[in-house]
Amino acid sequence: MPSTHKKVIVRKIDRDTVHGYVTPANFVREGKLELLNTAGNVVAIDLRDIKLVYFVREFGETEAPTRKTFTTRPRTEGLWVRLKFKDNEILEGMMPNDLSQTTADGFLINPPDLRSNTQRIFVPRSALESLTVLAVIGATRRKRRGIAADTLQVPMFGE
Repeated sequence: MPSTHKKVIVRKIDRDTVHGYVTPANFVREGKLELLNTAGNVVAIDLRDIKLVYFVREFGETEAPTRKTFTTRPRTEGLWVRLKFKDNEILEGMMPNDLSQTTADGFLINPPDLRSNTQRIFVPRSALESLTVLAVIGATRRKRRGIAADTLQVPMFGE
């Protein structure tokens, strides 16, 4: 099996789980998740039947993160979001602040505890009731000390 396959645990809406492997670049095709299960069969699961797809380190540990919300303001750059599912479960995570990385099928988020077994989570749009952006966290920009403004540049347009 190529090293580009990632271990996932698919949690369906009916609480059933499926273990398997996906190709991270294109695991969703035509509204279905393509999964190579642990028995070696390719399975296509409709996104409407999926609640979450956990990208995990190992299959043996539990897939659900122990912490579902951040205890303090996250330090990583991106969008701090709160997801509310149709069954009223709440999950917080970090998303990239880049529209080109958002797909029409769903969202990839980083969970609050990156040291747990779950590394990333794919959430289909059909499983959500709402998505709320709690904060936009950007890189801090500090002014450089000791560097004077460029006086050699000619001002343009009557600045």
